[in-house]
Amino acid sequence: MEYNFSDIEKKWQEYWTKNGSYKVSNDSPKPKYYVLDMFPYPSGAGLHVGHPLGYIASDIFARYKRLKGFNVLHPMGYDAFGLPAEQYAIDHGIHPAVSTAANIENFRQQMDNMAFCFDWDREVRTSDPNYYKWTQWIFLQLFDSWYDRKQNKAVPLADLITTFEKEGNKAHPCPGDASIQFTAEEWKSFDNRRQQDILMNYRLAFCGYGEVNWCEALGTVLANDEVVNGVSERGGFPVVKKKLRQWYLRITDYADRLLEGLETVDFSDAMKEMQTNWIGKSFGAEIDFDIFRTDEKLKVYTTRPDTLFGVDFMVIAPEHALVNLITTDQQRGAVEEYVAYVNSRSERERMAEKKISGCFTGAYAIHPFNGRHIPIWTSEYVLAGYGTGAIMAVPCGDERDFKFARHFGLDITNIIGDAYNGEEANPTKDAVLENSDFLDGLVMKDAIVIAIRRLEEKGIGIRKVNFRMRDAAFSRQRYWGEPFPIVWENGIATPLDIKNLPLELPHVEKYGPGPEGEGPLSNVPAWTARHLETNTMPGYAGSSWYFLRYMDPHNQEEFCSRKASDYWNQVDLYIGGSEHAVGHLLYSRMWTKFLYDRNLIGYEEPYKRLVNQGMIQGSSRFVYRIETKSSGAPIFASQGIAGIANTPEGHELITLAVRNILNDPNLSFESIGITPIHVDVNIVDGNELDTEAFKKWRAEYANAQFILEEGKYFCGSEVEKMSKSKFNTVNPNDLVAKYGADTFRMYEMFLGPVEQSKPWDTKGIEGVHRFLRKLWRLFFDETKGKVWTTEAPKDAEWKCIYQTIKKVEEATERFSFNTGVSAFMIGVNELTDLKCYKKDVLEKLVIILTPYAPHVAEELWHALGNETSVLDASYPKVEEKYLVESSKNYPVAINGKTRTELNIALDATQQQVEEMVLADEIVKKWLEGNAPKRVVYVKNKMINVVV
Repeated sequence: MEYNFSDIEKKWQEYWTKNGSYKVSNDSPKPKYYVLDMFPYPSGAGLHVGHPLGYIASDIFARYKRLKGFNVLHPMGYDAFGLPAEQYAIDHGIHPAVSTAANIENFRQQMDNMAFCFDWDREVRTSDPNYYKWTQWIFLQLFDSWYDRKQNKAVPLADLITTFEKEGNKAHPCPGDASIQFTAEEWKSFDNRRQQDILMNYRLAFCGYGEVNWCEALGTVLANDEVVNGVSERGGFPVVKKKLRQWYLRITDYADRLLEGLETVDFSDAMKEMQTNWIGKSFGAEIDFDIFRTDEKLKVYTTRPDTLFGVDFMVIAPEHALVNLITTDQQRGAVEEYVAYVNSRSERERMAEKKISGCFTGAYAIHPFNGRHIPIWTSEYVLAGYGTGAIMAVPCGDERDFKFARHFGLDITNIIGDAYNGEEANPTKDAVLENSDFLDGLVMKDAIVIAIRRLEEKGIGIRKVNFRMRDAAFSRQRYWGEPFPIVWENGIATPLDIKNLPLELPHVEKYGPGPEGEGPLSNVPAWTARHLETNTMPGYAGSSWYFLRYMDPHNQEEFCSRKASDYWNQVDLYIGGSEHAVGHLLYSRMWTKFLYDRNLIGYEEPYKRLVNQGMIQGSSRFVYRIETKSSGAPIFASQGIAGIANTPEGHELITLAVRNILNDPNLSFESIGITPIHVDVNIVDGNELDTEAFKKWRAEYANAQFILEEGKYFCGSEVEKMSKSKFNTVNPNDLVAKYGADTFRMYEMFLGPVEQSKPWDTKGIEGVHRFLRKLWRLFFDETKGKVWTTEAPKDAEWKCIYQTIKKVEEATERFSFNTGVSAFMIGVNELTDLKCYKKDVLEKLVIILTPYAPHVAEELWHALGNETSVLDASYPKVEEKYLVESSKNYPVAINGKTRTELNIALDATQQQVEEMVLADEIVKKWLEGNAPKRVVYVKNKMINVVV
């Protein structure tokens, strides 16, 4: 009986589907365990072998926990709204609703092929109105809430309005505009428009104006990643900054709690550091500098007020509101030209820029203590979004300021004595200050508090905690996203009544950008006639809370019942790529804290444990085209020959070969040009090219000629990102068809630790496939049929299986699935050597194999006579008594040279050891009939017979 994997896998997939084997109940006496994958964007033609890495890992762990007696929730869905899905649709000339549905169908077919244990009854799609109804509902809760710093939580806006009516806003400074101050009487005197404008500055979801990247030629707003050197990545069209009305989430109100929450979750240190750095909490002072001959003030935030007397110039962001106000007539032309240049660049480009640039505004700030005039410059290295958009530059203590001062020939004041060498800045906090007025003689770190106190006494500065993180932009000028449930009435944002949700995205056959950077919905008359918001929500809207909807996906009355969210609680294990470390993860954590504040769920961190899977990289293959002036067939040299093309030996070899191919005995090369070209890895076996398949691959290669090595064409190779453009992607469907899903799953894990990146190599999959065939032969012989028996296992066989169980269990718990696969291979080899075909042993092997290779496990489980599914078996417990060593293999030496090995009981006496040694045939041979002088027995180490 052969291992016919294709029939086996089809059979059991149909069985599991028909019997609802993966359906999960919210009502179970078992302990719960929630395993979640970051759901995919259905934005492309399908999955390649790099995509399922995390899914296989989570699937193994979910199945393992089920066998361990847990009620396991393991759902899947699609992050179906957003830019990736829309861009795919645009590129292929398809409506995003159509392309998204088609891509989802393809994704589902591929995932089903790999037999993931997802409860598909719980599937969510963020583009489904039944789902985004609740995204819109949560948005309205955010819109109707503000953050009370006294309670340190979000509360309904109605509470704030009541306070305003009683005492104004003195007790609750305005987070959106600190200049807004009013009494209760003033509040009551404001008209509705003024009151709503004030409340907008308190709301957690609020509307304001922000800069975007506007591309006139494409008629759309671009993300920073879509802008390169001032032009659009797609098409190379000019991009300018434009201010547009945008929605934001006041995530900065949650900054402290987002930091504190990192102490309560099991994330990697690298992940925690990434989030901590993004939040960027710092302590310092905000200082107001008067500007010479104006009524304006320049507000600066600094973490180093101790360096106040080392300020040699100011730098303001080119977008800063003061740029136009303070620039002198003499400098206006130069400043406007510089600002236009900066506006053409993305924030990412500016942050990465090494070249120093800037322009003097002609204005001067006045030092608050000594009256010194300090020149004010504008430069792209200062960003409007961080701090106040202005810095006080201390070149002796900051390297970037130092390089700026050197570049433009500005003065550098030394306030740290010998700690400054004049060749580079020194950011120390331990130097003793000099040239620093009332701070002279103080150690810098001690001077910080004193400097802040003097600034506060003088009324020109305050102690301030600042965050690098900005309030999150929460709108896109695109079509394919959740509509905002907002109506604009006389300039006032009014929420839709909840009974009118969902506000569905209108279906239009064609759409384009709206006027002046507005979203495509502004072109839909039926939409604008109702004065509905024309922006849509960003991709992370639906993904911020999807883990909750999986708990209660068919609930029509609420986003998730409290009973369901209390039962499933936090996600126990979350798996996904580290590229979502900042965006998705931070927003999801913020939304969870908000829902907790409003008593809608009972916990404020969504994910207990996070595992970031590494990337499976493509192992690219190259062919080497010889550049000739001939218009005939292209000629390719095998890698070894191409590598020596311009050595005397290689030059002659290639010249002769090309002469023969082109039938031109007079052809010669001064030097031989070689062009490496990516080739489809699916027509390469290891490094050997299938030349006939290559000719069929592309029309231009139909008549290709080859210079071979030993009759074969060998390709070059390089590890790169897996990408269709590099022809190094491998479709998992092809491998499943050739080797089976169980082989594919185990091989993907066998490649290396889940959290590390590693190159894909299809050739190695053969070894895992051979392992499964070897496993099969413990149960069935290809000619004899059934070989397993019901005989009682021997101690050595029990020892082997329990060792395997222990190794696999420990590896699975550690997420070290590659060592788990290795443990299976070792265990099956040992059982084969022992000729162990005992049912009691093999049943245990089948159960622990189930998470890794569920199809073959289910087949063999039933072959052993079991009628229930192996999915419902109990994970075998290790019986430690079989793992306690009672004997040991000792090397036996004759006069110091090892001649044999004996297995001896650990409690054997000297006399017993001597008797065993002298009775051994090999020892007798070396003794040649002579009696030994003595037998040296060192317990647990060795035996030496002295002759």
